[in-house]
Amino acid sequence: MTAPVLHHDWFDRPVPENVEIGERSWLHSSYAFLHNQCRRPRGVRIGRDSGIYNGTFFDLGPEAEVEIGDFCTIVGAIIATNRRIVIHDFVFISHEVVIADSPWGVPERLLPDQSLSETPGPLEESVVIGENAWIGMRAVLLGGTRIGEGAIVGAGAVVNFAVPDFAIAAGNPARIVGTIRRG
Repeated sequence: MTAPVLHHDWFDRPVPENVEIGERSWLHSSYAFLHNQCRRPRGVRIGRDSGIYNGTFFDLGPEAEVEIGDFCTIVGAIIATNRRIVIHDFVFISHEVVIADSPWGVPERLLPDQSLSETPGPLEESVVIGENAWIGMRAVLLGGTRIGEGAIVGAGAVVNFAVPDFAIAAGNPARIVGTIRRG
């Protein structure tokens, strides 16, 4: 699972070497990594059979790490972090969603005289999206957000807390407005 050159890509740069793309997964363009400053050995891991579509951007600081599970769909999201974001299997992230763990427009950068340690340690998880979750259009997930398994975040919601499994969160600021019946 090494980062390929995207033969269909209009942008003439290769995918960064620290990006792993799983079998049968789709990445629209290496342009998604234009603002990628990640220096970790495995900065982004995209699982099998996932689609990262047009308009998705990885605005990653030098310490960032993003893990995307299998069978995920991400459509035009902005992922901005200098920490760790985990998106589990079977997650759908709709158009123009922002996942950001900092109040700043872009993650912090290393100064020219700074460097990462030789063996960077594990990162604290900043945002975690559980298996089978759906994130609605233009939702904003801030640092500390945990979206439970099977949960739904409504369009335009602003979330900065733990959404329980199979709950529905909506509003700005978001609140729990319902639950999903299982079975």
